[in-house]
Amino acid sequence: MFKTTDATTPQEYIDRLPEPRQSDIRELDALIRKLAPQLEPHIQSGMLAYGRYHYKGRTTEGDWFHIGLANNKNYISLYVMAVAGGGYVAESYKEKLPKANIGRSCVRFKRLGDLDRAVLTELIKKGAEFDPVAAT
Repeated sequence: MFKTTDATTPQEYIDRLPEPRQSDIRELDALIRKLAPQLEPHIQSGMLAYGRYHYKGRTTEGDWFHIGLANNKNYISLYVMAVAGGGYVAESYKEKLPKANIGRSCVRFKRLGDLDRAVLTELIKKGAEFDPVAAT
C-alpha cells in the first residue's frame, strides 16, 4: 500500500519525499508531464495523478486518473489506467520491464534506474493516449 499524504499539490508531494526516492519521482513526474502535457497533474487518493475521467460501471461510479505515481515503503508504483486488445496495457510490459513487478495496471519498482527508459517512455505514451470514455 502506498504512503498516504496530506500534500495538496504535486510539488508539495514530491518535496516531502526522502532521497533517493524524491529524485526518482521528480524525474518520473517530469517525464510524464513532457509526454502527456494534456493530462493535468493533481493529487488524488494520496498520490500524484495525471488527467481525470469519469467512469461508470455496473455497480460503481466515480472519477479516476489516466496515470498515477505513488511512493510506497519499499517501491514506487506507476499506474497506467489503459486497456488495449482486451488486456491491460501495463500488464503487457512484463517481459520488457523484467526488473519491475507488474500487475494489471501497476508497475512496481525499487529504483527508476532499473527500468529501460525507452520502454518506460512507450508505456507512458500509450497510457496518455488511451481514451477511457471511448473504450466503454
